[in-house]
Amino acid sequence: MNENGDRMSIIVQTIASILFPLALIFSFYVIMHGHLTPGGGFQGGAIGASAVALLIVAFGAKYVEGKMEEENLSIFESLGGLVFVIVSILGFFLAATFLTNFLVGEPLFGIIPAWGEAPLNSGGVLPILNLAVGMKVIGGLASVVLILAIASKEGEK
Repeated sequence: MNENGDRMSIIVQTIASILFPLALIFSFYVIMHGHLTPGGGFQGGAIGASAVALLIVAFGAKYVEGKMEEENLSIFESLGGLVFVIVSILGFFLAATFLTNFLVGEPLFGIIPAWGEAPLNSGGVLPILNLAVGMKVIGGLASVVLILAIASKEGEK
């Protein structure tokens, strides 16, 4: 931190600015490949929230709060929960069972792969549910980290 105690050097800020979008892309990759590889919504969401924590360390909590308000993070988290609930209820109405994988066998999301193949569109509703969980985790963890960073700054004063 500099003498004001809120920001790192320009080198750290530049590296953080470069790594932030790369971390978000990797987060999205882990979320969307969760039905094929180790990972998924929670793990990818934790990576995305870590990217926000990187910005907080590099630029300071007040700067990040100005760029991504806690209310917007809450809306993002709520949208993730809404998507999860809608997909769950659609499974009930379309297949008479709550959270049914109703997209299996469909050409867009649920092709059944041959032995040894693992196409991205073979998960049915699983990638959609992973995305919803990832949205909840990114919104929730980033909000918690941001609030704790702001509270720790206020506690130092």
